[in-house]
Amino acid sequence: MSNTVRVAVAVIERRDRILIAKRPQHLHKGGYWEFPGGKQEDDEPISQALIRECFEELAIIPVKFSPLIQIEHTYPEKSVFLDVWTVTDYMGVPRGVEGQPLFWCPVNQLDEYKFPEANLAIVEAIRR
Repeated sequence: MSNTVRVAVAVIERRDRILIAKRPQHLHKGGYWEFPGGKQEDDEPISQALIRECFEELAIIPVKFSPLIQIEHTYPEKSVFLDVWTVTDYMGVPRGVEGQPLFWCPVNQLDEYKFPEANLAIVEAIRR
């Protein structure tokens, strides 16, 4: 997995809704919706990456979270390893720090949004 990008992903829950964010057009899979998160830094524990990315992207600090699923996915241009966490409590009010639109999506409507292929297993795991 040396050429694989390791990513911490947050599935943030609130009253049967999940927070999703729209990827900027200039990024890989731009215009798709995603679960917030980002790349793990070298020698950074994955739980710290989750906390850091939530703060950087959403201005929140997760305080209660647990592992949901791990996913390996290969796109033509890169491979990703997603370490996905369910976040059930956090400090702050989520906002798109990087200008990204956010939406609290009802769980039963997740299928109506276009996600990168690697995120489809996350949608399935949320429904279980």
